[in-house]
Amino acid sequence: MGINLGNLEQTTQPLNTQTVDASQNASTGFSLNLQKDTFLDLTKRNPGLTKVDFAAGWDVAVAGNTSFDLDISAFLLHQGTNKVMTNDDVIFFNHKDSAGIHLNKDNLTGVGEGDDETISLDLSQIPADIAKIVFAITIFGADTKQQTFGMVNNSYVRLLDVANGKQELCIYPLKEQFSTETAVIAAELIRENGEWQFHTIGEGKHADLNGLLALYR
Repeated sequence: MGINLGNLEQTTQPLNTQTVDASQNASTGFSLNLQKDTFLDLTKRNPGLTKVDFAAGWDVAVAGNTSFDLDISAFLLHQGTNKVMTNDDVIFFNHKDSAGIHLNKDNLTGVGEGDDETISLDLSQIPADIAKIVFAITIFGADTKQQTFGMVNNSYVRLLDVANGKQELCIYPLKEQFSTETAVIAAELIRENGEWQFHTIGEGKHADLNGLLALYR
């Protein structure tokens, strides 16, 4: 398949599966703190939910290392194949937009408080043949810089309800010790029968962005 990300220079097994639904916090405003391999029902009981932000944050654990560039990406997988089909199905720092999805910023250092990078989604505009959206985090130039996720602290991903002032719907702290991994498949959005679920994954890989792409094509 002729998918080519071009120049990347910047200009397991399920455990303790749980299913919860987002209506649990809709009236209270409290966020849900998720564990690995949890399925969160987003839209079945919240039919008005369409615009969400997928956000990720982290702190660099290595003192004095300001050149620690983590990047979030998204892979849009087609129904029936669970594969990406074209370049438009891969969202990353050199291809930030596709139908219903936009990568907002690229934090090159990991310095600063709060979310480091976010992807905005309008679930109503995601093409009908997209069954899953997989979210990953990679370390740019990890092998050259000899960096791994073992050098990262306090990493997390979370979902925000854009229409309600970016209220946090849920947060998934990435507590696993990814001591040798250079990428993490963090979570995915799954569409089934017109409804969306958020599934936490937390699977580490020794791979760059092209290595992750190879899993989905």
